[in-house]
Parts: sequence; C-alpha cells; structure tokens
Amino acid sequence: MEIPEKYDANEAEARWRERWEADQIYAWDPSRPREETFVVDTPPPTVSGELHIGHVFSYAQQDLIVRYQRMLGRNIAYPMGWDDNGLPTERRVQNVFRIRPSRELPYDPEWQPSADRGPKEAVEEVSRLNFIEACERVCEEDEQAFEALWRQAGLSVDWKLGYRTIDAHCRRTAQLSFLDLHERGQVYQTLSPAMWDADFATAIAQAEVEDREKPGAYHDIRFAIEDGGELLIATTRPELLGACIAVVAHPDDERYQKLFGKTAVTPLFHAPVPILPAAHADPEKGTGILMVCTFGDAMDVEWWRNSGLPLRQLIGPVGRIVPAHWGEPPFQTREPEAAARAHAELEGRTVKQAQRRIVELLGDDGSLVGEPRPITHPVKFYERGERPLEYVPTRQWFVKLLEHKDALLEQGRKITWHPPHMRTRYDNWVEGLNQDWCISRQRFAGVPFPVWYPIDEAGAPDFERPLLAERERLPVDPLAEPPPGYGPEQRDQPGGFAADPDVMDTWATSSLTPQITSHWATDPGRHERLFPADLRPQSHEIIRTWAFYTIVKAWMHEGQIPWHHITISGWILDPERKKMSKSKGKVMTGSELLSEHSTDAIRYWSGRARLGVDTVLDPSVFKQGRRLTTKLFNASRFVLGQLEDSGADLGAVATNEIREPLDLAYVARLRGLVERASGAFERFDYAGALQATEEHFWEFCDDYLELVKLRSYAEQDGAGRHSAVATLLLALRTFLRLFAPFLPFVTEEIWSWRFGDGGARSIHRESWPCLAESDDVPAPAQAESFACAMEVLRKIRQTKTQAKRSLRWPVERLEVRGEAGPRAALEAALSDVLSAGNADPEACKVAQGAAPEGERFSVCATLSEQAD
Repeated sequence: MEIPEKYDANEAEARWRERWEADQIYAWDPSRPREETFVVDTPPPTVSGELHIGHVFSYAQQDLIVRYQRMLGRNIAYPMGWDDNGLPTERRVQNVFRIRPSRELPYDPEWQPSADRGPKEAVEEVSRLNFIEACERVCEEDEQAFEALWRQAGLSVDWKLGYRTIDAHCRRTAQLSFLDLHERGQVYQTLSPAMWDADFATAIAQAEVEDREKPGAYHDIRFAIEDGGELLIATTRPELLGACIAVVAHPDDERYQKLFGKTAVTPLFHAPVPILPAAHADPEKGTGILMVCTFGDAMDVEWWRNSGLPLRQLIGPVGRIVPAHWGEPPFQTREPEAAARAHAELEGRTVKQAQRRIVELLGDDGSLVGEPRPITHPVKFYERGERPLEYVPTRQWFVKLLEHKDALLEQGRKITWHPPHMRTRYDNWVEGLNQDWCISRQRFAGVPFPVWYPIDEAGAPDFERPLLAERERLPVDPLAEPPPGYGPEQRDQPGGFAADPDVMDTWATSSLTPQITSHWATDPGRHERLFPADLRPQSHEIIRTWAFYTIVKAWMHEGQIPWHHITISGWILDPERKKMSKSKGKVMTGSELLSEHSTDAIRYWSGRARLGVDTVLDPSVFKQGRRLTTKLFNASRFVLGQLEDSGADLGAVATNEIREPLDLAYVARLRGLVERASGAFERFDYAGALQATEEHFWEFCDDYLELVKLRSYAEQDGAGRHSAVATLLLALRTFLRLFAPFLPFVTEEIWSWRFGDGGARSIHRESWPCLAESDDVPAPAQAESFACAMEVLRKIRQTKTQAKRSLRWPVERLEVRGEAGPRAALEAALSDVLSAGNADPEACKVAQGAAPEGERFSVCATLSEQAD
C-alpha cells in the first residue's frame, strides 16, 4: 500500500468504520469458554433526545479498557443497549407530538403521530396503545442517531448483542424477574404513602430524588391548648395545617415536657390534636415544637405509621387540594362549619396557591404571629421533575431493601471499585436507606406487571390474591390479555378480573442488564458463560440507582455479584464548572466535536481524564490530541520511508540483529514502558497508560530518531545499520499497538501500510505488545546509555538554540565531564551522539569531572564559525 503524504481524519475514520463492520472485527464468539471471555455490562443510555459530549467522554473511557482486553486475546462480549421505557421517553414523546395518553380511549389503527401540531393547538388525547406506538417510533429514530454517534466515536461494540429495554426479550426478562422475586417473598404490594410527582402523575423511588435549594419562609402559627394557654409552631408548610394530626416536641425539651399528653387545637380548622414527645423533633429548629401532618416529609410518614392516628390527606395526585368532609372521620373538628369554610378557600388550588391563601386567612384570624421569615432550604424533587414531591397514599409494588442492608453492604465489598473510594458512596447510600424500593409507576410506555386481580361479586378487586402470569406466556400485557382461566369478556366484571394498570420503574429493567445480555431468562448455558460480567462502567451520580439496583437483583436472584469490577467516570463540566446535562439544557453535541477535531483527538482527551475525576471541557486538549495524531502519522511515515530508502526488507528485519549499545539500551527502555502501560491497564488506569506511552513517544521522536538517523541511512550495509533498522521497526510496532486503544483510527491506518496486509489484519486483533519479539535481544551492558546520550544531545541542542543556530550546525569542539559510571554509559553510545549533534569526533573529550546537581554531565559545546 502506498503511504499517503497527509492524513485526512474524516475520510479515514469513515473508511475504517465500514471495514470494521464488514469484517466483524469486534464480534463476540459464543463458542469460546468463560475463562477466555471479558464481559462488559454497558450503560444503556436513556433515549430522550440527543447525546452530548459528556456521553462520548465516558463511553470512550470504557472502550479504552475493552480494546486493551481484546488485544490480550480475550473474547469480548461488548453489547450496546438503549434505555427506552422511562419517564423521560414519555415526556419527550408528549412534547414532540403534543399528545396525552388516555386509558379510556380505544385503539385507533389508523392514527399516526404528527410533529406538526403548533404550540397553540390543544393537546390531543390518544389511546394507551397509540401512545406506546408513538413512543416506539421516537425511540427508534433516536436510537439510530445514537448508534451513528457511537460508531463515529469508535466504540468497539458488537452491535449484534444490542437490546432495547422495551423489546420483547427485555420485557420477558423483567417480568420473569418480578415473578421470581414474588416467589422468593422479596416483593410486596401495599396501599401506602409514596413520594409522588404531580407533573408525571406517578410514584417515585428514593433513589430518583434530589434536594434542590429553594426559597421558603417560616410562619409562626398560634395553636390553642384545650385546657388553657397556647403554643407557637414555626412551619414552612402552613398549607398542611388542615392535615395536622399531632403536635410533637423532643422528649428532653424542658419547654414542652409539661404539655405532653394534652391536646392542642388547630387554628381555622379547630381540630383537636394530641401533644406528644417525638425523638425526631429538633429543639434547635424553629420553635422546637412542630406539626405532624399527613404528609409533609418522610418523618411524618414514619411517625404516622407508628402512631395509630388518622390519615388526613389534603393533597391529591395532580398536586391540588382535594375535598375534605370536616366533622366526619378522619376530619374531626370542634367547629365543622368554620373548618369547611376555611377548607373551601383552599380546595382546588395548587400547593403554592393554597399556601398563599392560608397565610392570608391566618393573618385575618389573628393566628399568624409576625411576618413570615424568609429562608433557603433543601426541597425534594424528582430528579427530572419541576414541582416539589408530595406524599400521596397509593397502591404500589415494593422490593424489600430495608431488611437486607447488611447483605447488600457485603455484596458491595466483594466488588473491586475503581477508584476505590467510590465504594464509600455505595455504602453511604445503603446505610441511609429509609424506604423499600417502589418499583411501580402510574405510566404507560413501560414493562407491565404480569399481574391481574380477581374481582368479587360486589365488583371490588381482591389485591390480596393476585393472579400471576405463567412464565411460558411472558411477555404479557395484562391490559390487553386475560389471566389464565379467564376470558376477555370477564375484564372488569364482577366475578371476573382486573389488570394491574401500572408499569415497572425503568430501573426494574435496567437493573437486569447483565442478565439481559446473558439471556438469563431463556439460555442457561449462555448465562453461565457471561454472568457475572467482568466490568460495569458508569458515572458516579447513578451509583445509588444503577449500580445499587443491579447489585440488589443479582443477589436476590442468584446470591451473586453482577460483575467483578466497576469503573466510575467523572462528569464533564462546562467552563463555569457545572455539570453538562440534557435535562438542564447545558450540552454540547458530540457529533460536531468529533467531526471538527477528529475522533482520535476526542478519545485522547477522554483518555487523559482519570476515573472518578470531573473534567472541564477544554478544547485546547482536543488540539493536543490532534497534534499527537499528526505526529504519530508523520513519525511513522518518516520511519517507514527511511527504512525503505535504506533498502531494508521489513519482512526480513529480525530483532536478533539489535546489538548496538544505544539500541539495546533503548529496547530496555521500551520494555519498561510496556510493563508500565500494561500494569496501568491491569489496574484500569488507562490514563496512566496513555501518559506513559505519550511521554515515551515524544522522547522517541525527539531523541532516539535523531540519535540513529544517520546510522540507519548508512550506505555501507553493516551491523550498525541493521541494529538501528530493527530497533526502529520494533519501536514503531510497539507504539502503534500501545496507542491503538486510544487512537484506533490513525493506528489502524498506519498499521495497514506495512503490518496489516493492506487492512486484512486489523491492529485491533493483534496482540498487546509484550516485546516477545525482542526476547532474543540481550540486556544492554550499559542500561543508562540511552538516557546519557539523550542528556548530552539535549545540551548540545540547547547551546545551538541559544546561539540561534540550526540543530544541524556543526560543533567543532565538545567537552563532557561526569562520574565514571555515566561516562562509561555515554561512551557506549558516543558515536550516535556525535552524529546527531554534528560534532567532530576528533575534537570530543569525555573526562572525569563534576556535573550540576541532579544531572549526569556538564557539557561545553563550541560551535563552528560557519556551517558545513
């Protein structure tokens, strides 16, 4: 193959992507045994728009590790999945087509979604199945764009192993997981207060919650005490006054101990509530005594569960105040008419509207003391939501977690974390759990629960006797199919059945990605070859979700860990050092940057960032990557051209010809590099491997090439030239393979010129360099020869630079002084130093003498008056 003069990155990358796919370079071989296989549990990106440069950053890092393992000869199982059944997908579809799903509407086979509806047009209601079809259409389009980006980024994925978390295989796996956990007694259903997002109209799990600092205010409200007196309560949520069921203070708070056992009366609603001790009351917060309402926060829920007191639910599923019948249980009051009048002022309002109105009512009533005191405090939100979460009693499915904390901590200790301190985040999350895992969502485009409920003769579902799907029928859609033993006509009829209307939390499926790849549900032999996986790569913010839930499922189903290693990537930060996030609109697309700077340059930037460390988006690093790519191309072209100009037959060059002291010393240095880079990769420290390789490569270009250039050009066919040619060839082959995981395109391009048979043998299927080719190269007599030669040559160059002379300017006199050991090492390579420095051998003196501190030699070079 003709060696090109210039490297066109975009053209070469497109060509090699096609070639890799055609030749199936990255295919997993299912016939090879488990001990030869390296399995990656790849993060399936959420299908909800466009991937940004942060995704390219983290996915490229996992690909570096994968490519290294492949060059070790491992059989790589490297799938790519798409997470397309979550709330973000539904929200995106609703926004794109301006549609809203309805469970009441029938399926319309003629309906087609349209993105042309104007923003002022009314939102169109469509059936559940039509909405699901619209979700699938958008997901397919997004997934095609995602795959194109991953291919452009050079990910060495086996695309035949792909999956979609909403496809039939994944639905079957998720539903089988549910049935298995049900048999094991690890899931349960209950009617209970759950964290609720009013915009998405669904329950939310603890792991999906984030705290956001929001403005608020303390309102001091005067409560009457039934047998005389009053107390002052400071609250940030006066709109929950009607839901107050108790007033509590810390049992050791002397200010309120005399009130325990008495009854307070709420203003406006005149409801009697007990005054009780509670350990969670903070004497330093507000006035030290607080309302317990149903429900203001998780502590209210927990305290209510243990109190036996009534439930007064005022906030409904859409985030507005619901009707309440004051004077009837559970809304006891001393003055029903007054309470009803106050509640009528709030009913139907949003939480914020109700808060403003009740403050006005309390002010008019004289129960508000002073003005509200502004504060900023953390408020809980669904991570993708826009309104604060509320606690709404609903019927949900839960996976048991709280009783398994110790076992889950032990599972975390069995996994090797990279970097190690990230396990602390996992441990802290497990230790801080205060709820079981709510896995049901009141949504549409997800994996349905394979459950129905018998309906009694009175028409009420019997939730205590669920009807479970048969495993052989999975996946099932209970809203479209009847349970075993029933007919379609019995749906929602007395004596018939009702389908569970909910779908599973997206993490209930994503937590099974190792089992999805291994085909746990359908192919035990394949599962045994692929599970547990070797590597889970992910970012640190989803340790509490994806890592944790995957560990939960693997332990509950099989008592195993899901993978042996987990690597945690950092975030990409914008110039203001804030996380890039699709949900927050701070993104920079990956495709544009890949095209502008080249894929290899972007991968270089990713490879420089260490695991677990957040990285600022810095285009100057892209330029460094492009510069390295260009240098590798030009240096390889120079070396191969030089060798061929000298008449060397590259196929006949043998490492046993390496005999010159300088060459032997350089090969020893090269061996050290390979050991260092290999050791770093074995520790999953790809950044350390890249740093070492890059440092040695620039040294090779700047020093070794200069030192042996003339010797490799020698007209006389002698041992010195053969030694230089063999060393240059060995070094080039080594550097290309060391760089291959980081710069897959340019290294493949160069390899194809002379080593890959025109591309027939990919560098990515070659072995990782261990310098086995140089096993017949003897150890250098002077291991420091190359380092000593470099130091003297650099000082000669420095002299020329200071004199503003070219590097080829002749040196008419050279004096080098140093200790005996360094002098001997230098003398072994002195002829190459003099040739590279264009110094007169007859006027060179190497003598005993002192060198500057930290250096081997003092060097005095006298330049010729004129050039040759």
